Amino acid sequence: MGQHSVHSEQRLPYTARALLLGLLVAQVIAATQVYLSNLDLYRSLSAIKAAGYLTIPNQRTMPSLQDFASAFFGGLFFTFSVGAGLTLLSIGAAWIWHRVFSRSRSVLIVLLLFWLGSLVVLNHRGFSFGATCYFFAIPPVVFLATVKWMPSGPGKRGWVHGTVHTIPVVVVALLWTSQIDSHFFVDFRDMFLLSNPVGIKVNDFYYDYTLYPAEVFKSLNQKVLKTCSLQNLEKGSLIARLERELLNYNYLAVATDDAVDLDLVQDGDMLVFKNEDRVVFQTTLADFFSDPATALGEFSAKSDKLGFFRQFTFFSLVMGLPLILYLLLHALIRLLCCFFLEVRTSSLIASILCLIVGLSILIPFQYTRGKDMELKDVPQALASKSWQERVAALSIIERKGLEVSGFQPYPTLLTSPHIAERYWLVRGLAVSRRPETYRDLLAFLDDPHPNVVSMAFYGLGQRGDRRGVSEILTRIKTSDHWYNQWYAYKALRALGWNQRKSN
Repeated sequence: MGQHSVHSEQRLPYTARALLLGLLVAQVIAATQVYLSNLDLYRSLSAIKAAGYLTIPNQRTMPSLQDFASAFFGGLFFTFSVGAGLTLLSIGAAWIWHRVFSRSRSVLIVLLLFWLGSLVVLNHRGFSFGATCYFFAIPPVVFLATVKWMPSGPGKRGWVHGTVHTIPVVVVALLWTSQIDSHFFVDFRDMFLLSNPVGIKVNDFYYDYTLYPAEVFKSLNQKVLKTCSLQNLEKGSLIARLERELLNYNYLAVATDDAVDLDLVQDGDMLVFKNEDRVVFQTTLADFFSDPATALGEFSAKSDKLGFFRQFTFFSLVMGLPLILYLLLHALIRLLCCFFLEVRTSSLIASILCLIVGLSILIPFQYTRGKDMELKDVPQALASKSWQERVAALSIIERKGLEVSGFQPYPTLLTSPHIAERYWLVRGLAVSRRPETYRDLLAFLDDPHPNVVSMAFYGLGQRGDRRGVSEILTRIKTSDHWYNQWYAYKALRALGWNQRKSN
């Protein structure tokens, strides 16, 4: 029975078990953090609604903020970003301490100091309980579990065996890293997600739930709506003037000073900016009214406690998530092979298959992105039978500001069955200046896919035609998709619309 237990543990490597443990801890923290953030946002939106302003998300979507399901699925973003990054770092630290430094006490002290230092850096702008929980809980749990489950030594030929399995990871990581640029995520989405039913469901899941975790760590300047309290100011014309000025930057005055984003207090000729009962910034009334954008930008920067957390989350999303997926796929293949083959052979097969999978996805992706299309080739590409070539041509049209309706295939493109193609066609309509294309752009507000609808709102904002304001306002109040509402609101602001009470 002891041999069977050992063999069962060998089927699922210690790295996979440590990964799953770290992700589980991260998900518990993430779901709780997003749920509490959702409740805070709900309270803020309720105050905004009570003040007579338009809310984003709207009243149809607001109830979802009180559902734990939204928090649970939204929390997956942090689980597979910051949770993945911390888990991998902890496993790596445990491996180095155990295998390279033979559990040296001095090295352990260095690792502990590094861990404590990360907590200090994380909170140097102000304590954040939610973000701290990840850094406080995941590293020690995963580190201790990895040390406990890690085999005592590499054994004979162990280093050679380990090197053989490391090479595919390094090769795939380096090749994929070479593809990362500002267009990487959109290109990946177009090619691998919006091109098949399973990918579309993954894409839709992401856009259904990504804004819930996004609200957790946005700076004030990144938020769509902010609440402010003017109750601590002297009554008179100053309040009305401040309220109008703040509306231009989406700071909405509400009838409470409890947990607002900005609490303004007048101290003689000085205007004091407070956040969470803490004085953040001060300026004179004259300086504020002469350049409110700079004053509010400085207030946002100085009240932002989560800059390091955002950077680490993005780094983990780009680097940690792909590695996590690779290791979990490797563990799954190895586990299945172990039912028929011995452990070492199964592990080798898993490494080879993971390398093949990584390259089979990378090669067509790199080939498609690497094709340079000249302007003279755009008409031919738009008439191509390959939707990928048509998408590439449409992206050039949008980037170069060409008139998309001037190309012969334009009428056919309007009814394309491909989401990515309609998405980029709408981006092209955003830079179109022909009056007849305006109605075509409006028609895409009824597109069955939210990514296309969001770009239709974006296009209306870019074209600058104020006829779109009434249409967008109607849609924004009846939409049941937060992501589309977000784009619709930005389009309204781009068209010069501003909040007013009883919207």
